[in-house]
Amino acid sequence: MVSRRFEQLAGRVIQAAILCILLVGIYTRNLSVVVNAVLALGATFLPAVLRRDWRIRLHPLLGLWLALAVLLHAVGMLGPYNYIDWWDHVTHTLSATVVAAVGYVTARAVDEYTQAVHLPDRFMFVYVLLFTLAAGVFWEVLEFGARLAAEAIGSEAVLVQYGLSDTIVDLVFDTVGAVLVALFGTPPLADTIDSVRERLERTRS
Repeated sequence: MVSRRFEQLAGRVIQAAILCILLVGIYTRNLSVVVNAVLALGATFLPAVLRRDWRIRLHPLLGLWLALAVLLHAVGMLGPYNYIDWWDHVTHTLSATVVAAVGYVTARAVDEYTQAVHLPDRFMFVYVLLFTLAAGVFWEVLEFGARLAAEAIGSEAVLVQYGLSDTIVDLVFDTVGAVLVALFGTPPLADTIDSVRERLERTRS
């Protein structure tokens, strides 16, 4: 069982690692490393903001999972994306589980919040897959657009895009992440779903 204290300690270590990556990016004047490290560092503070400002209860494992996903992405920008074939597969799978969890929690909380919406389990499975794949397609479009923009202005791309075959493989691993959440994600997300539903009720009242 992951405790909140362990989450905080591990989170600080991950934030320190991302900060080091940011400093490396600044020192080497690598724009893609700097931008992705800044975004990754900001993402690690998101669980704390949700708990403090929105009073959303998050399982400690969820905060660590998000932090690990963005850390691996930031590390990848230093070179592993280019030299380690499976690195991109791992980061896409981890990121997809985070996206799938967001989609699942939101839909299930709305389902429990109002009787006007009923989402059967079979539909939820399909919904999580489609939601995650839609986010994956959007990300691939961003990568493609970033590459075109970089080529147009003669600078390095902020996001890495290797072509159509790479995009298809990325979406396959996005699907793997979505299936993992759809099959096994309910127990650690149950309390978060309840807190989101409570937040909706407080907003209405």
